[in-house]
Amino acid sequence: MSSANPGNTPLAVTLVGPVPPPAGGMAMQTAQLLHLLADAPQINARLIAVNPPYSPRWVAKVPVLRALCRLVPYFWQLHQAFRQTDVVHLMANSGWAWHLFAAPAIWLAYWHKVPVIVNYRGGLAAGFLQRQQRWVLPTLNKATVIVTPSTFLQSVFQQYQLNCQIIPNIVDTTIFNGDLKPSLSTAPHLVVTRNLEAIYDVATAIKAFAIISKQLPQARMSIAGSGPEHTALQQLVTELQLSDKVIFCGKLDRNQMAGLYTSADIMLNPSTADNMPNSLLEAMAAQVLVVSTNVGGIPFMVKDQHDALLVPVAKPEQMAAAVMNLVSQPKLAQQLAANARQNVNQYQPEQVLPSWLGLYQKCERANA
Repeated sequence: MSSANPGNTPLAVTLVGPVPPPAGGMAMQTAQLLHLLADAPQINARLIAVNPPYSPRWVAKVPVLRALCRLVPYFWQLHQAFRQTDVVHLMANSGWAWHLFAAPAIWLAYWHKVPVIVNYRGGLAAGFLQRQQRWVLPTLNKATVIVTPSTFLQSVFQQYQLNCQIIPNIVDTTIFNGDLKPSLSTAPHLVVTRNLEAIYDVATAIKAFAIISKQLPQARMSIAGSGPEHTALQQLVTELQLSDKVIFCGKLDRNQMAGLYTSADIMLNPSTADNMPNSLLEAMAAQVLVVSTNVGGIPFMVKDQHDALLVPVAKPEQMAAAVMNLVSQPKLAQQLAANARQNVNQYQPEQVLPSWLGLYQKCERANA
């Protein structure tokens, strides 16, 4: 695109990232931001999804072929879009997704002389940068701006002399809202809303629930998510004789997730690594009490005994004890819920979107 954006012409922003399905954290943030930008008259936003459906569908079963069928059109779309773009907003995280999707987008934007905002996410950044810095840092240095959603990730990047701006995640409190429920004291409904992957250690939440259910026989648990640990987790539920109390809900979209929170009392987050999980924000907005591990960016989001209860990783006994504290201390539960709702205010769209709009304008002007 031209190096200036004359008159009142809307700023052309290309948003690059994953979108639902599946409804993962970064995909949900991409979808929410795209929706908000569509209503911003000063922005002409377009999306390039890194995870479009395979066509034909059988391609998804052939590893090398599926990579080619996704990457070749993706690179071509980037090339075409960047010719008519004022600012690129790239959603990025660690692992192969960085090498296959994020890094090529940064270099193509650099080649087209288009400013690129790298919106880096994910709780595994520290280890990834340590292992891959030889390959990752030269590419990150080509970014116009690096944005992270948390001070936790900002501190990780500062170790490599990379300056980051913080713009937090978005949670829509018109969708995620609710109140504390009387069921908390006698028949609490516990939910886990993370993917069924080893990093999220859902097994610890199930083990904690086994302890809880012995003290509260009317308690129940719903697990919303999908992933490679599904079979093993179902076997664990059977071994612990919890099959009549634990439900696997599978993948839920945003409205279905909001409905689940409407019936929930406590959300368990047993993850072993994390940054700024949407699930915690959504639970707090819905007035669902949070018991979480104290890893990564979570202590930067919430404070123990203030708006959540935090416990060590892989300690089901301590997680269960935290739940029982909420059940037995209604004043504590009410105070945590009130503080959590206040905390979430800063993540509402009307608070977050102006930061993005201002940054787009700043990047475009700097490139003019």
